[in-house]
Amino acid sequence: MSSMSLKPEKEGTDVVEIASSDDEGGVGVERRSNQQVQTDQVGQQTIVPLPPGEPPLSRSFWKAGAYDNTPSKLTPAPDQLEHARVHPKFLHSNATSHKWAFGAIAELLDNAVDEICNGATFVKLDRIDNQKDNSPALLFQDDGGGMDPESIRKCMSLGYSSKKSNTTIGQYGNGFKTSTMRLGADVIVFSRASHTSRATQSIGLLSYTFLRRTGQDDVIVPMVDFDISDHWAEPIIYSSKEDWSANLKTILEWSPFASKEELMQQFEDIGPHGTKIIIYNLWLNDEGIFELNFDDDDEDIRLRDEANRGSLSKVHKRVAELQSHISYCIRYSLRAYASILYLRKFTKFQIILRGKPVEQFNIADELKYPKVVIYRPQHNTAIKEASVETTIGFIKEAPALGVSGFNVYHKNRLIRPFWKVTSDGTSKGNGVVGVLEANFIEPAHDKQDFERSSLFIRLETKLKQMLMDYWFQGTEHAKETSCSITCRTCSSYTETVAG
Repeated sequence: MSSMSLKPEKEGTDVVEIASSDDEGGVGVERRSNQQVQTDQVGQQTIVPLPPGEPPLSRSFWKAGAYDNTPSKLTPAPDQLEHARVHPKFLHSNATSHKWAFGAIAELLDNAVDEICNGATFVKLDRIDNQKDNSPALLFQDDGGGMDPESIRKCMSLGYSSKKSNTTIGQYGNGFKTSTMRLGADVIVFSRASHTSRATQSIGLLSYTFLRRTGQDDVIVPMVDFDISDHWAEPIIYSSKEDWSANLKTILEWSPFASKEELMQQFEDIGPHGTKIIIYNLWLNDEGIFELNFDDDDEDIRLRDEANRGSLSKVHKRVAELQSHISYCIRYSLRAYASILYLRKFTKFQIILRGKPVEQFNIADELKYPKVVIYRPQHNTAIKEASVETTIGFIKEAPALGVSGFNVYHKNRLIRPFWKVTSDGTSKGNGVVGVLEANFIEPAHDKQDFERSSLFIRLETKLKQMLMDYWFQGTEHAKETSCSITCRTCSSYTETVAG
């Protein structure tokens, strides 16, 4: 089913055909930042400013939420379902929970990893070009179970209700919305699924640019669905043919694709099931340059600002060695970050970054003289007691590099990398690193930290004690035996502590 053609449309069909180009038969208008391009009937283009009172959309994420919205120009059709009205500004403010762009990418990787139970074998991340303006766009694609029309609406909607039921914003989770919005202003999703005896493919557009440019005071997500159970794509009409065609027209006007044929081509490499996400109009940094750097390494995606801070040609050798360590590289290299993002190595699944699989890495496997400490947190009596194994040891570069801290995972996912539990400025604990999976505490909303519960505070105290005990034992042994940190006669052992 990799190649799916549209069903031939008969006279009197329920679907209104959309022209393949916005320029056919009249004057077309394409808006760009604070300008618009008007094309006359002979193809002559003229750049003119936007009308007064219509400010340009800031291309910097942290400034894009500051605007005065004009009244909505579009009125929902009378037969539309009632739904919770959510102002477009909420899309932006909700996404500010992701301070770090890689945290947003990790959220989308999590969605693909969750599809392993549905047969997913890969997730691909790559840079592609926006076909309308050649600007870079970010592609995520997996071969998981895909989303049927109901599932894609739950994924892309911020909350909705019908006359028969009421739902609240966030019932289906905000991870997809916050992560895509943090990376770019707009996202288009293609998904194909086969549930029971029906196979479908769906297209959805969540466009901050569209919502702002058309003055919406409600988040409108145009979607079109097709039944592909037979050998063609049959449009699925829910309310009316006019609504279906209006959704398609909006998608074509505001997405990177200019024709229905181009949209359908996006399904050709998805296969019988899977999902493709394209994030475009990527955010710029304060200098007006794309925040994501695709140019310095053809096999990586980098954070431009973080990478610039670590220019190895301008720093002392010792600092350069530190900046080459995985603890520093994860700040700006997506390949480095993805390599330690999941604690257990996949057996039949790959993260493919820009055409090359990511090699998973567990720093615990390379620690010198590792020690396993079993920590038993003091839970509420109603909760079954659990034990947490922490592997702690010296990094292979110790004592030359002053790297220390704990990689703390939650349900296989890295939440806090190289968490430094000692006071800043102290050299005590340098070279000591630990790895643990703490499923008894809850991650924060952005999955880059933990909620500061009493269990978390007790864990922090225990980890500090654990690190200092190990470090003092190693340094005292080194003084007594004149060996470096410790010696190979010191075998690994296990210790149990209570929380």
